[in-house]
Amino acid sequence: MEMIEMTKNDLGKDVRNKMVGILNANLADAIDMTLQAKQAHWNVKGPSFFQLHELFDKVYEEATGWVDLLAERAVQLGGVADGRLQNAAQHSRLPQYGRDLLSGNDHVDALSGSLAVFCRAVRQGIESADKAGDAGTADLFTEISRGADKMLWFVEAQLHADR
Repeated sequence: MEMIEMTKNDLGKDVRNKMVGILNANLADAIDMTLQAKQAHWNVKGPSFFQLHELFDKVYEEATGWVDLLAERAVQLGGVADGRLQNAAQHSRLPQYGRDLLSGNDHVDALSGSLAVFCRAVRQGIESADKAGDAGTADLFTEISRGADKMLWFVEAQLHADR
């Protein structure tokens, strides 16, 4: 159960509590996404190194923005944003990123898989926020969804580069 502070926000305490829980779940995923993108960025090897190195850094930058949006919304609703690494490690719903991946295709496959899971969770956040009557949180999730879908498209496009 989330701890909700008093606020003049007119959403009911139960709605805000539920949204803070959903926001923090997605925050754990987004923090994991930033770290997975950097893992790929640092360790990619192969003929497409430079292009993928830059692409993975772009995913990192975008995911860092999602982290901030999710955390700030949780606090706006009277909650606490749980951005601790330990929380992200324990609660992220993303697949574990392989430590020994080296080739560009392996990183593209792994990162696109994690992005797909992230995109699905964000869309579930839109639906939950809509059902709860929190248009602001639904809109935030919609904004993140557009950006995450775009990053998934960019990364997946690399899977088809050799075909």
